[in-house]
Amino acid sequence: MKKLIMPLALIALPFFAWAQFSISGTVTDASDKQPLAGVNVTIVNTYTGTFTNSQGEFALKNLKAGKYQVQVSFVGYEKVLQEVDVQQDVTLDFSLETATILADEVIVRATRAWEKSPTTFTNLSAKDLKAQNLGQDLPFLLNQTPSVVVNSDAGAGVGYTGIRIRGSDATRINVTINGIPYNEAESQGTFWVNLPDFASSVNNIQIQRGVGTSTNGAGAFGASINIQTTSLNQDAYGEVNNTYGSFNTWKHTLKFGSGLINGKWAFDGRLSKVSSDGYIDRASSDLKSFFVSGGYHGKSTLVKLNVFSGKEITYQAWNGTPESRIRNDAAGMQAYIERNYLSEVDAQNLLNSGRTYNAYTYDNEVDNYQQDHYQLILSQGINKYWNLNAALHLTRGRGYFEQYRQNDDFEEYGLPGLQIGDSLITSTDLIRRRWLDNYFYGFTYSANYNSLGKLSGIIGGGWNRYDGGHFGEIIWARFTGNSNIRDKYYDNDALKTDFNIYGKANYQFVEQLNGYIDLQYRRINYSFLGNVVDSESVRRSVQQEVTLNFFNPKAGLTFQVNNGLNLYASYSVANREPTRDDYTQSTPQSRPKAETLRNVEAGFRRQNKNTLLNINYYLMDYKNQLVLTGQINDVGEYNRTNIPRSYRMGVEIEGAIKLLPNLQWAANATFSRNKIRNYQEFIDDYDAGEQVATEYESTDIAFSPNITAASTISFSPVKNLSLNLVSKYVGEQFLDNTSSDSRKLDDFFVNDIRINYTLQTRLVKEIGLNLLMNNIFNVEYEPNGYTYSYRSGGAITTENFYYPQAGTNFLASINLKF
Repeated sequence: MKKLIMPLALIALPFFAWAQFSISGTVTDASDKQPLAGVNVTIVNTYTGTFTNSQGEFALKNLKAGKYQVQVSFVGYEKVLQEVDVQQDVTLDFSLETATILADEVIVRATRAWEKSPTTFTNLSAKDLKAQNLGQDLPFLLNQTPSVVVNSDAGAGVGYTGIRIRGSDATRINVTINGIPYNEAESQGTFWVNLPDFASSVNNIQIQRGVGTSTNGAGAFGASINIQTTSLNQDAYGEVNNTYGSFNTWKHTLKFGSGLINGKWAFDGRLSKVSSDGYIDRASSDLKSFFVSGGYHGKSTLVKLNVFSGKEITYQAWNGTPESRIRNDAAGMQAYIERNYLSEVDAQNLLNSGRTYNAYTYDNEVDNYQQDHYQLILSQGINKYWNLNAALHLTRGRGYFEQYRQNDDFEEYGLPGLQIGDSLITSTDLIRRRWLDNYFYGFTYSANYNSLGKLSGIIGGGWNRYDGGHFGEIIWARFTGNSNIRDKYYDNDALKTDFNIYGKANYQFVEQLNGYIDLQYRRINYSFLGNVVDSESVRRSVQQEVTLNFFNPKAGLTFQVNNGLNLYASYSVANREPTRDDYTQSTPQSRPKAETLRNVEAGFRRQNKNTLLNINYYLMDYKNQLVLTGQINDVGEYNRTNIPRSYRMGVEIEGAIKLLPNLQWAANATFSRNKIRNYQEFIDDYDAGEQVATEYESTDIAFSPNITAASTISFSPVKNLSLNLVSKYVGEQFLDNTSSDSRKLDDFFVNDIRINYTLQTRLVKEIGLNLLMNNIFNVEYEPNGYTYSYRSGGAITTENFYYPQAGTNFLASINLKF
């Protein structure tokens, strides 16, 4: 027997080494010893975490022997961090003290999803953003998140940039900053160029894909991006960042903060300047911005004033590059010159430019716009169950884009012809400015309730008004005609009011099953100058008004299988109004209907110490989705048309694994089908003087790749050094809804290298060195474009235009923190 003991012990030793233990216990309120439900209990630097149940109990299972740091956090309470040496099952009881300062996170709580929400979301922290914030606009910092495709007019991520999520463009992505709507009210688009270097003032971002939870502003028809700005830093600080890169790109950022003064007051600020020549010819950007925040931080009261502004002067690169120039097709370029009647100067510009071609050559063909934001935020804790939030906001925008126009008709500007001797001049070269002068203001509110048991709920909403002026003026003309300086050749105002109210509730039916319901009512009233056609078939502009009422219900279930695995499913309905052009470029008779989206989300989230895996199925079923068909309406405009049935369906896979203590791989992929069931295309037939229609069945929705994927491999060979290989794949996309191979964007696979290194010194608290090498294999690719076709001379001509992105380029920065 004694001889057998040693061999048996050696055989059993590996099993003891691999033994798995647990950390369990309860979390209570220190003041009354009552259990706290919904408390977040995590193990630091792992993917392991859970929430307390209605009795305040938690359990972290399947832990190997070793030392761990357990973090316990809950809104309204002080965070607790405790180190635990696990050699057997451990029981820990935590008693949380009420926070001495109301946390900033209460500001966005009403519009956020959390781990028990039956929706699909991704969270990004300030640390995630800082590692890659070297001057490119915010969409490029979100490029590695699931189902995202980004693009840049200038080709290098500075200036006008765009983002699509699940194929949905910016007009269908709801954006809020501290719960306050950011989308432009009429076009519903998001212009990130008006927020240069805004990422330097962001604390965290949550991206919800699909309808998501109820929020303020335009409807989320593909996703929502919820941004929270700088939160309280209790210590005073200063920070200087300087970046230089390809295309003479510069970013200068100065940040500063007072820390907490007298335990109550804090002030933060930022000044930024970003400039770039752009990859595309003349597509330069000169961007300036600031962010200032000051607040009172009490135990139950938070009052905060945010003021931020962006000023941009961006040379236009809106027209894109013709396909023949992209393909370096000499015969194709010559044919393009001939059929578009290009002047000799413009023809030489096309022939001699390469992929960086820009049709604009006038030296001041710029967009010049400034946008100022004012946010006054109040959060008041009533007791440990109730918290009230309210915010007043004002956005002031003003500016123009300037254009040189060749041979425009006087009548387009309401001017009579010019008689010179025996000649009547009816057209001229001119320079015009088209202005926006607008105000967007209103308030948002929410009342948050948490029973600290099975029930939590929110009642919220907002009232917002947009008052926008649109006008144009001619600032120079070769032949002036009968006009005065500052004459406005068009001048109209628009007024849009957006009201919404919502109620949300989470209820824990049993220990593992959580139910969610979210009901929103939204009312829009829009007054604008639009078109009518009178009995004489004459087109006239008259003031019009439209009122829309929407009911947007959402409901779902989450089942917590264990502390590392939950299953969820939800069904949501969202409605969205047409945009400004849909209304102004149609009559009340041809005016399009609102869109409706029915959204199913279902999946599971699995996480443990070293791995994370999320798999989500989605179905986005549209009724009356608005798309371009090429059809001319009753006022002669190529307006968007309602498509009765279309859908997006796919699977999103998101995962991360720690291969070694210093080696991690994070990746995601989306596989989808994006279809219009029946589609009718219209093209102009100049030979017959009419339009020709073609019927299609089950075509792909434009700009909706069937596959997107992203990967980041991170290696830290020494402390504070991170080496990252960042990869992105986007499948082929079609430029229109015909699924035609002659009108598409090719798939592309782009790889970047990012290096981050930080060190501490006696003189400087932290020195950060960052290098970003973009597109290291010099791939030629275009993520965006447009197309149109027509029949002339018995043949159909298709004009494709693309927005090429830069080849290999770099950005390098040094960051000093004091």
